[in-house]
Amino acid sequence: MMTKKIFLNLILAFIVSTNVNSQKSNLEPLDIFKLRHISNPQISPDGRRILYERNFKDIMSDSNYSNIWIVNYDGSNSRPITTGNNKFNQPTWSNDGKKFLFKSNNDKVTKLYLYELEKKSLQMLTTVKANISNLRWSADDKKIIFLSFVEEKKKKLIEMPEKPDGAKWNDPPIEITDLEFRSDGGGYLKKGNKQIFLISVDGGSPTKISNFKGRIYSCEWFNKNELIISANFKKNMDFEPRDSDIHIYNFSSKSLIKLTSRFGPDFSPKVSYDGKKIAFLGFDDKFLGYQQNELYIMDRNGKNIKNISKDFDRNITSIFWSGNSKKIFFKYDDHGMTKLGYFNLSGEFQFLVNEVGGLSQGRPYSGGSFSVSKNERYAFTFGNFYNPSDLATGFGGSKSRLTNLNKNLFEFKNLANIKEIKYNSSFDNLEIQGWIATPPNFDPNNKYPLILEIHGGPFSNYGFRFSTEVQLYASKGYVVLYINPRGSTSYGKRFANEIHHNYPSHDYDDLISGVNYVLKKGFIDEKNLFVTGGSGGGVLSSWIVGKTDIFRAAVVAKPVINWYSFVLYADNTSIYYKYWFKNFPWEDQENYMKRSPISYVGNVKTPTMLLTGEKDYRTPISESEQFYTALKLNKVETMLVRIPNSSHSIASKSSNLIAKVNSVLYWFDKFKK
Repeated sequence: MMTKKIFLNLILAFIVSTNVNSQKSNLEPLDIFKLRHISNPQISPDGRRILYERNFKDIMSDSNYSNIWIVNYDGSNSRPITTGNNKFNQPTWSNDGKKFLFKSNNDKVTKLYLYELEKKSLQMLTTVKANISNLRWSADDKKIIFLSFVEEKKKKLIEMPEKPDGAKWNDPPIEITDLEFRSDGGGYLKKGNKQIFLISVDGGSPTKISNFKGRIYSCEWFNKNELIISANFKKNMDFEPRDSDIHIYNFSSKSLIKLTSRFGPDFSPKVSYDGKKIAFLGFDDKFLGYQQNELYIMDRNGKNIKNISKDFDRNITSIFWSGNSKKIFFKYDDHGMTKLGYFNLSGEFQFLVNEVGGLSQGRPYSGGSFSVSKNERYAFTFGNFYNPSDLATGFGGSKSRLTNLNKNLFEFKNLANIKEIKYNSSFDNLEIQGWIATPPNFDPNNKYPLILEIHGGPFSNYGFRFSTEVQLYASKGYVVLYINPRGSTSYGKRFANEIHHNYPSHDYDDLISGVNYVLKKGFIDEKNLFVTGGSGGGVLSSWIVGKTDIFRAAVVAKPVINWYSFVLYADNTSIYYKYWFKNFPWEDQENYMKRSPISYVGNVKTPTMLLTGEKDYRTPISESEQFYTALKLNKVETMLVRIPNSSHSIASKSSNLIAKVNSVLYWFDKFKK
């Protein structure tokens, strides 16, 4: 028989649960500032402890900050190493696991710190005016290498006369002679290259131990005086930036030995713990729009190169050796899910865990990071539909979640419910995967407006991950449909290259087929269909309104409108014209314009907003301005929204993400019946 005490406890629990549910509200744009997430988990060599970055946002400064935390493998004794509004990142364990490095990037100066666990002591090793990356300990834990940019001072080619005393002239001309002269998020590039620096654990000034003219991508210790590096030192590197090789660099004698030589990228070399093998990633470059990384091993002298992933039709990233040098762990995307697995040296594959990710704050893109200890324990960012990345650990396929940073927020918020769908494209019956997000308190007997939200890339994927934008659209009563049309990654090379030299094309059919699939479910108001997308999704949303008028309104974010102008104006100049097209634009103008949404602007009747960051160099705002002006001339209702001080990554600042979401909702609400 139930005791009186147990009965009263059950009644109390019911009352508390009822009160919590009645207090819940839908997610609001300002909640973006409350979201927390974890990144870059680094498990110690012995697998006992984990360092990680705990990320948060400051509403007063509109800034993103991070602190370093440490926790035991079982989740106990979690505590911060750093505190306050700072940007501490890149924790890096020593080989003995008794100390670690990390850095900060405040005030345009990078500071490198050393923390000793037994002494609980913090020491600043050095300060560098440029950013530093690729922190690596020597085998004896006495020295550290890192990469940092070194500006090359060049004499001005254009001479100016001396100005009179007291005269106020404009700044002198800026001279540009390189093919790649600006980058999205980085602005106009300075002359120079990354170089390798060496510093003692005792601190002091770092010593520059390289003077390369090429591009260094990564660097690892090989032995006491040698490093193994991935770099492109070819004379035509500006025109073939992907053609990197793996080298052994002796920084004492300054000698360089090249281990790989095929045409295509070879990168991320990792030496096995027994020193006998080198694992690395790469592929034979065939100038396809999408090409996957393969996993290779070779002897330490560069001989006997073997592809151990040749039958694994997924892109491989982030490789780690096991402590016994018999396995190589890695990360990959599969059907919209980021997973961990490993190969043994014979090429036999073993799946470990899924739900890796949660790092993209705006839209449900792939991502995530992990690390592996010598005893094969692993730590990773855990993310799914309902939470940004938290910290999780595992061993041999197990998974244990250690943190729940957004619990206090989400306990009082109603989130959209998300379900996977699969259907066949009307073009060729190709199976397409997608997801439907329904508003809080959804009733299938009612009718809801629909937003088709299209991912960028185009070689990327949406999937089983949290999305602030999707949740906010759903919180305002919209059903949100997001899809991985042909061209998306995580389905293999053939599926992605369905759009090779043919984008946009039948990905349009995949998207419209998805809309028709959802319409058949009966809970969508057919008179209230809307479409939006950013970057590659901006291409497709602007393409869609030129092909159909079934949507009441569209928001085209950071699009490519004119491939001819884009190829000659965007960053990554050396990539697009030969990987996404067959020829230069002036040699194949008909094909460039055939695939350009600007060519179909005369068909557009849909009210269309254009939205782009003013400092976007990936899909420059001039692309949006072309479409906006054409729509204006054609008397189609339109609006141009410029996001000040924003690059292509609009979601990198919380206020910019709010501006984007609120712009989309304003436009759709305006035209909603």
